[in-house]
Amino acid sequence: MTRASQAERIQESLKEAALVKLKLAEEALPILDDLSRVWTRALVRGGKIVLFGNGGSAADAQHIAAELEGRYERERRPWPVLALTTNASALTAIGNDYGFDDVFERLVRAYVRKGDVAVGLSTSGNSRNVIAGLKAAKRLGAVTVAFTGRGGGKVAKIADHVFRAPSDHTPRIQECHITAGHILCEMVELALPK
Repeated sequence: MTRASQAERIQESLKEAALVKLKLAEEALPILDDLSRVWTRALVRGGKIVLFGNGGSAADAQHIAAELEGRYERERRPWPVLALTTNASALTAIGNDYGFDDVFERLVRAYVRKGDVAVGLSTSGNSRNVIAGLKAAKRLGAVTVAFTGRGGGKVAKIADHVFRAPSDHTPRIQECHITAGHILCEMVELALPK
């Protein structure tokens, strides 16, 4: 790749990312407003937020959980928010003993209760273990949320609330997921007492 073609590709990626974010700004207000209320209500009532996903979505789940467990922008008490992807021993043991499709379902059964919010992140919307985790959370009486791409996939048919990034391109979807996560952290932090 020549220096000129590399610079052109970088410019294309930056423009694509900017256009997707503009589309997100046009479309996402209703769902983000709704989710900020759902998350805040759960925490006020003594529930917790549990997030899970694979690969980059696992990292996003951990990132969002860390912002609320620690702090986002202001000093305040920590809130019970958990990413199910942080215990490598549990993930590998469950994957080995039961199959990778069952890892989140088993962890959801261990940690999620009625009044909690379960957030499954899947760029395609078709990750079998995320689907199984959301179904288990629903059976337990938790509010279910899917973060996915424009098409929604199977998670969009399962979850009570669906955030759809306005793209079909995995990197752009993940960028929207973390942007939405940051916005939700900010809204929850502003709504809850210190």
